[in-house]
Amino acid sequence: MLLRSPPPPTLSSFPPFAYSRIPLGFRSPALFARKEKERRLFVPIRCASISQIHSYGTVDFERRPGLKWSSLYRRIATMENEGLRSGAVLDRWEEEEQRLSKWELCRVAKELRKFRRFRLALEVYEWMADQGDRFAFTSSDMAIQVDLLAKVHGISRAEEHFSKLPDVLKDKRTYGALLNVYGQAKMKEKAEAIVETMRNSGYAIDPLPFNVMMTLYMNVGEHDKVPKIIQEMREKNIKYDIYSYNIWITNCAAMQNVEEMERVVALMTSDSNINANWTTYTTLATMYIRLGNFEKAQNCLKEAEIRMTGRDRTPFNYLIGLYTSIGKKEDVYRIWNWYKRSFPTMLNLGYQSMLSALIRLGDLDGAEMIYEEWMSNASNYDPKICNILVGWYARNGFVRKAKKGIDRLIEKGGKPKPITWEVLAEGYINEKQLSEALSCMKEAASYEGVNNWRPKPANIASLVALCNEKNEAGSRDLLAEILRSRGFHEREEYKSLISS
Repeated sequence: MLLRSPPPPTLSSFPPFAYSRIPLGFRSPALFARKEKERRLFVPIRCASISQIHSYGTVDFERRPGLKWSSLYRRIATMENEGLRSGAVLDRWEEEEQRLSKWELCRVAKELRKFRRFRLALEVYEWMADQGDRFAFTSSDMAIQVDLLAKVHGISRAEEHFSKLPDVLKDKRTYGALLNVYGQAKMKEKAEAIVETMRNSGYAIDPLPFNVMMTLYMNVGEHDKVPKIIQEMREKNIKYDIYSYNIWITNCAAMQNVEEMERVVALMTSDSNINANWTTYTTLATMYIRLGNFEKAQNCLKEAEIRMTGRDRTPFNYLIGLYTSIGKKEDVYRIWNWYKRSFPTMLNLGYQSMLSALIRLGDLDGAEMIYEEWMSNASNYDPKICNILVGWYARNGFVRKAKKGIDRLIEKGGKPKPITWEVLAEGYINEKQLSEALSCMKEAASYEGVNNWRPKPANIASLVALCNEKNEAGSRDLLAEILRSRGFHEREEYKSLISS
């Protein structure tokens, strides 16, 4: 069981900031032509449910009644034509519905970010910039754009955007955003340079940059630097927040220093400004599980349950996994039933967590029951969930059931990913069914869509050995052609296999 690090600082931590006007883009003829083309491509959309959010801290202006922002969010998030951009939807909305306020647009972008629709969220901000001086951007807005640019177009674009900001917008929020980008990318030298600039400029006055650096040092294995950051915060009288304590506890756990970890927990619980959250106790539980102390782990999980509040699904998924790790099947089902009672609909991630747990516990009957429930209730047939059960079937000699599982996914409208077909191919390889295995690999290679799939060299080696065993040169040629179709034949790890 890998130790779970606490959630890293995010841009949603940035507080509101007063408006600062900056020069923005204008509508060029080319831009107008592009938008007209997108508008003509617009197709009817289908509705989807969204979660309810009760707070928003990145913009500082009044909520205006009238528009249900969720309708606009759904229209953008559920576009069926992948060639459309958010701007086309926004143009049409203003033509047919009403003029949009900044709050409404930022609220939509926030929800898109929440569900990792980063490109669409960035396009909302780009559309706002295209409106000339209509919208005033703050440093908080620019910080969000730095984050989105890094996620959508890469770190160099984020750096370029930051470098062009006027000095008035280069404050602790935008510097913090760039620092967070470097931290997530484990770019230690650049992160250290940014945080030093923040120190010298007087922007390192709250826990966020220190939390980012502690998380970075843990992720690159330099655990000894975390106590130094803690000491610096103490000397500068920067109060630890819950993230600081969670990172500190996690670092102690990673170093297997139980005594220090429990000392930090005691320090945190005595801090009147801190309310320990579920993350703290699941981190402690993870540490105790690694040490084999399941009794203390279970006590921590009970403490985590007490601290679960609001409409956050994340702790349910962690509790299911951790109770699985200590073999408490009855608690896994208890948390699952609580999970389902707490939300009107169950998302794919919940089914994925539960199905994985039951497979790990060896409860195949329960896993098949959960899978049937998912197949009956899902509106989006994510192949990752199918892969869990199909993978178990394929590895344990039930390749026919694995194939039926994929066929059923396709009938429901799901689209198997390359890894799905490769998992099935492994089952056929184990059964020495060469033609079926090659057919699966061909399906994987012909997948149309964004993916970074590369076949496991071990599977290619097994297929080559099977071709040689059956003395089927034609099958070996077909395997080489499959690799060539994806450009894999030039990679060293495959070239040596198919040429041997």
